[in-house]
Amino acid sequence: MPRLHPRLPLRGLCLDVLTMSTDPRVYREFVYREARFRICCSHFDAVTAEIIEQREILGRFLELHPAIQAAFAPLPLPDAAPEITRRMHEASQTVGVGPMAAVAGTVAQLAAEAGLAAGAEEVIVENGGDIFLKLTAPATVGLYAGDAAIGASLGLALAPEETPLAICSSSGRMGHSTSLGACDLVTVVATSAALADAAATHAANTVRGEADVDAALAVLAEIPGLQGALIAQGARVGTIGRLPQLVRQRPQDPAEA
Repeated sequence: MPRLHPRLPLRGLCLDVLTMSTDPRVYREFVYREARFRICCSHFDAVTAEIIEQREILGRFLELHPAIQAAFAPLPLPDAAPEITRRMHEASQTVGVGPMAAVAGTVAQLAAEAGLAAGAEEVIVENGGDIFLKLTAPATVGLYAGDAAIGASLGLALAPEETPLAICSSSGRMGHSTSLGACDLVTVVATSAALADAAATHAANTVRGEADVDAALAVLAEIPGLQGALIAQGARVGTIGRLPQLVRQRPQDPAEA
């Protein structure tokens, strides 16, 4: 059954990886076309080269199969599909959404895998609210409520042995991606970023009010391959499965209680 926490307010969508001031991690920003990435990896060039290559591969494929880009439901996988499209298609079929619902998470994971293949021991790639990471030291992934004055923010505290892992979020109130709902925040955790991205998108499409949280979590609980999920809507936050440890990023202001 979903676990509901009615006094943990959240709004909107934004993910970040938080570290202490003594942490040696360095994050660099990379922008390609409309996508903005935050990357921590010793082999930064390998990560960014993979982003460019995968986006070009996908772009050429979509020119040949334009129906994929507008689809809100699974489609048959065309012949000779590239790896990025195969991952998107598999997640689409599992969750029941269009393949493009998985694109950001898929690119993040492929880019992170390229960094690891190039010799990096640790990599963190964030792509518009979708993160794939492999850690060598603890880190906290922040789940932000947009404007911090609205309510207290939460984070997921990760140990290295819990990674590699994908943490993907979707919202009907923030971000540039299309959403059919009005959900404040859905965050899904899985080893597959394509699956986590698609599942987060699907849940966000179905939540329009606090009364929808239970049903959306119940649907997520039936999707094979998901490790855990969190949905925040209004004053309610519900979770299913096995999430990394939930922590507060900062003390809650009394006015927000």
